[in-house]
Amino acid sequence: MTKIKLEIDGERIILKKLRLSDALDIYKNLQDKEMVKWTLNIPWPYKKQDAVKWIRNTHYRIKKREEYVFGIILKDGDKLIGAISLMHIDWKNKNAEVGYWLGRKYWGKGYATEAVKLILKFAFRRLRLHRVWAGLFEENIASRRVLEKAGFKLEGIMKECRYRYNKWHNELKFGILKKEYEKLFKRRAAP
Repeated sequence: MTKIKLEIDGERIILKKLRLSDALDIYKNLQDKEMVKWTLNIPWPYKKQDAVKWIRNTHYRIKKREEYVFGIILKDGDKLIGAISLMHIDWKNKNAEVGYWLGRKYWGKGYATEAVKLILKFAFRRLRLHRVWAGLFEENIASRRVLEKAGFKLEGIMKECRYRYNKWHNELKFGILKKEYEKLFKRRAAP
């Protein structure tokens, strides 16, 4: 089995395997409850030791080929501004879920859309997956737009399936197939 390069170069960002030295940036970004409230799985309050534990866990899961997690790094300054992952990888059916977050001060600048497009390129061209999907809270309009700009289509609504912050939330499910991705992005650059 060939070793997969865990660095993906974009126009304004680089996706890199997380380092323990990223723990402080992760911790600082996740101190914003307004940002965390839109995520499905990030605990609140978030502690620095949570970041260290999470980074170590991502290394283990990458080694086992269960999940690929990348820090979203600004090219200008080498600063971690968020994270993106392919998780729940089903190798038999060639499916995976994408999840991502950005620190709030980086919202609305196109970084999340660029990161999602880069992870799709990784998923479809390097991992040879067939389908990538995502789930998000129905109220998360910004994340919905990110997915739509990257070519995802709404596949369904799971009514009141998530309980967070003392409230039930609908979860929207989005997906994209490799052939849809290839048609949209016309195999621009080889992996």
